[in-house]
Amino acid sequence: MNSRELIIDNFAGGGGASTGIEMAIGRSVDVAINHDPNAIAMHKVNHPETKHYCEDVFDVDPIEATQGQSVALCWFSPDCKHFSKAKGATPVSKKIRGLAWVAVRWAKAVKPRVIILENVEEFKTWGPLLETEKGTYPDPEHKGETFEQFKQELEQCGYKVEHRELRACDFGAPTTRKRLFLIARCDQKPIVWPEPTHAPKDSLEVLAKVKPAYASAADCIDWSLPGQSIFERKRPLAENTMKRIARGFKKFVQDEAHPFIVRIGQTGFGGDKLSYSLNQPLTTITTKAEHLLVTPTITVNNIGHPGSNVKNPLPTITTGSHHALVETVLQKEEGTLAASYLVKHYGGNYSGAGIDLRNPTDTITQVDHHALVQAFLIKYYGSDTGQRLNDPLHTIPTKDRFGLVQIKNENYRIVDITMRMLQPHELSKAQGLPEDYIIDKDPEGKKVSKAVQTARIGNMVVPQCAEALVRANLPELCNNKISKTA
Repeated sequence: MNSRELIIDNFAGGGGASTGIEMAIGRSVDVAINHDPNAIAMHKVNHPETKHYCEDVFDVDPIEATQGQSVALCWFSPDCKHFSKAKGATPVSKKIRGLAWVAVRWAKAVKPRVIILENVEEFKTWGPLLETEKGTYPDPEHKGETFEQFKQELEQCGYKVEHRELRACDFGAPTTRKRLFLIARCDQKPIVWPEPTHAPKDSLEVLAKVKPAYASAADCIDWSLPGQSIFERKRPLAENTMKRIARGFKKFVQDEAHPFIVRIGQTGFGGDKLSYSLNQPLTTITTKAEHLLVTPTITVNNIGHPGSNVKNPLPTITTGSHHALVETVLQKEEGTLAASYLVKHYGGNYSGAGIDLRNPTDTITQVDHHALVQAFLIKYYGSDTGQRLNDPLHTIPTKDRFGLVQIKNENYRIVDITMRMLQPHELSKAQGLPEDYIIDKDPEGKKVSKAVQTARIGNMVVPQCAEALVRANLPELCNNKISKTA
């Protein structure tokens, strides 16, 4: 280490916050701390210049780690599972809920100029616990008391403290992930909250070209990967999953007024060349069928998460992949129709239609629950009416799957619907990580399992949020080069 002010990333995970900080300051963070060897391995392969501690955060001595150098920024992303509403009614751990206290330890020991803490919205409810026969639970009579005490401890150390919730899609990431950020600083400078750089596609800012539209889920999908038919599976899909697929099909295939073209079959196309509006001329027609009429959607199989259009960012990406892409292909000259949307397999009683791929994704989690659904239809000239779309899809062993659906006054019969889980490299893009971020190999070049990749991605801070906060509060450390997604 040299004499420059240090940047410390506590609970560094796979490197989401560190990546965002690096986007802002143009160099790696100086110290990264995490207890999980898999997380440190992913961090190390992407941030080799950083000093890594694979230890419990409370086992690292701030004075030893900094070696007497001043600290510009300490970032903290303590485990959120024992605050998150996603945990439901299961017991909580006092030790894990208390991890944030390490920020006060660093404040007292080395007095960082700026402290930034990231967690779920429910972190504000941090309070005392009750011991019951069924386990340990938050005391509803004292919600938020420990959170206020935590802020007071920082204030007693000489810090001004503020907190606010930010959404990642507002800063260019293709996910609607919303998190609570707490900023504390002791250098007498004001706390600055960054202004959103992006807006919904139909907002006045976007229509007036003042801001770019939210990044879309569609841009994160690898359209070259095939799906598996939802029929004749060794293990049939659950009835709720079939219902969700049906709801998404009706909303995003049958009723969608503005599908878009996705180009397949050729290499060398990316970005805005991969997909385009039907209002534009069709690209070069080749000898192979390479143009798909696609109505992308993400169906959210999660309580409290409504569906959204693929023109919008994905909803929050959590530590398990819960998004499935449903794709229905329509080639009118050949009598075949196709479109796509995502479904999420969280379980519960969710009854929405899903997320349009033109919107951002929802939260990516540690477990792979996101699936891509593709529906294939053929032109139909018969007279039967088919099955109600609000009923579970029937498993019929012939290609004549469901009977009649009508799209823009033309009849089609569904011949197949395929579904596949989103892969780690797709989830990585949805979480806002750079294209070249390494998720599948450790520092020794050993292959990393998909489960570990997904867990690390889901645990990450969205880099665009970290970049925006650092640029706003530590501009003197930042370069002038804004990241592509910001």
